[in-house]
Amino acid sequence: MFPELIPPRALRAPIDAFVGNIVNEYADLLRAFSQPLLDLLVWMDAVLRGAPWWLVILAVSALAWLAGRRLVLPLAVAAMMFMLGVLGLWDASMQTLSIMIVAVALSVLIGVPMGILMASFRWLRNIMLPVLDVMQTMPSFVYLIPVVMLFNLGKVAAIIATVIYAVPPVIRLTDLGIRLVDSEVLEASRAFGANRFKQLFGVQLPLALPNIMAGINQTTMMALAMVVIASMIGVRGLGYEVLQGINRLQVGRGLLAGIGIVILAIVFDRITQALGRRYQHKES
Repeated sequence: MFPELIPPRALRAPIDAFVGNIVNEYADLLRAFSQPLLDLLVWMDAVLRGAPWWLVILAVSALAWLAGRRLVLPLAVAAMMFMLGVLGLWDASMQTLSIMIVAVALSVLIGVPMGILMASFRWLRNIMLPVLDVMQTMPSFVYLIPVVMLFNLGKVAAIIATVIYAVPPVIRLTDLGIRLVDSEVLEASRAFGANRFKQLFGVQLPLALPNIMAGINQTTMMALAMVVIASMIGVRGLGYEVLQGINRLQVGRGLLAGIGIVILAIVFDRITQALGRRYQHKES
C-alpha cells in the first residue's frame, strides 16, 4: 500500500471550506444571478408543454426542412416526434427538450465568442486548452456537487452543469475553424481594405461555419447525454423516467424512456448535420 504522505481529509477540507464560504457569503448574489436563468427555463418549459403537439412537430419539421431543404428529412423527423407521443413520452420529452434548448443556446453564446478569442490570442488558447481538457474528461457527476451546493437542487443546477459539460466542443471547433481559414484568403481581403472586424465577420466566420456547426452538433449530443444525470438532482423529463425505472426495477419504463432519448438525439443530430452539410456545400 502506498504510504499516506498527506491525509486525504487535509486535502478535502480547504476545498469544502472554500465552497461553503461562497455559499454563506454570496447566497443572495447567487440567487439573483440564477433567477433570470430559472425564469427562462420555466418559460421555455411552459411554451413547449403548453403548445399543441402538432404545432411542436410542425415547428421541428420546418426546422429540418430549412436545414436540409429535402423532403425526406422533415418527414422522418415528424414521424419520430410523433412516435414520442405514441410511446406516452410527449410531456417528458418536452421537459427534456426545454432544458436541452436552453443549454445548447447558452453553450453557443459562450462557446463561439470564446473560440473566436482563442483563435485570435495564442496566450488565451494556451490557457484554455488544458481547462477544456479538464472539462471534457472530468466525470459529469463531479460538476453536480459544487453546482448543487451553490444553486440548490433543480433546473438551474442542472443547466449550469450541462453547459460546463457540453460547451467544450463548440469552443474547440470554432477555434479550429477560424484557424483553418487560408492565409491567402485573409491576405486578399486585406488587399481589398478589410479591417480585422470585417475579416472576422465577412471572411473567417462564414468559412468556419461548417466546423462551428459540427461543434454545435457535438454540444447538442452532449447536452442530451446529461438528461439522466440531471434527473438525479430533481429535474423532470426523460432522464427522470429512466431513473424511476432503475429505482423501481421497471425495465419497460426505463427502456421506453431510453428510446425517447435516442429519438431526440437522432432528430437533432440529423438536423444539425444537415445544416452543417448545407454550409459546407455553400462554401465549396
